[in-house]
Amino acid sequence: MEHRSRNGKNNIFHNDVLLSIAGKYGKSVAQVILCWLTQRDVVAIPKSVRKERMSENFNVFDFELSADDMDAVAMLDSKQSAFFDHRDPAIVKALGTRKIHD
Repeated sequence: MEHRSRNGKNNIFHNDVLLSIAGKYGKSVAQVILCWLTQRDVVAIPKSVRKERMSENFNVFDFELSADDMDAVAMLDSKQSAFFDHRDPAIVKALGTRKIHD
């Protein structure tokens, strides 16, 4: 099983833009990301095994990002999946033939 660091993919939790926005609102980077997704009507399913992080993940409905902050986060999009290319025929085929285990 792949070990994931607490830094997230591509050190997302140490991104200067997100850290600045988080500081502005007194929130964590994870909360900023969840708020950004929520404001865009994107359903997010955050993952954590730590009780304090789970609680933090729910505490994103008491603030709203400004239009400028929403744009700043959107500018971070590299237009490339951090996981895999959904348009790659080999990836699509592998996903289509993957067996689901109970």
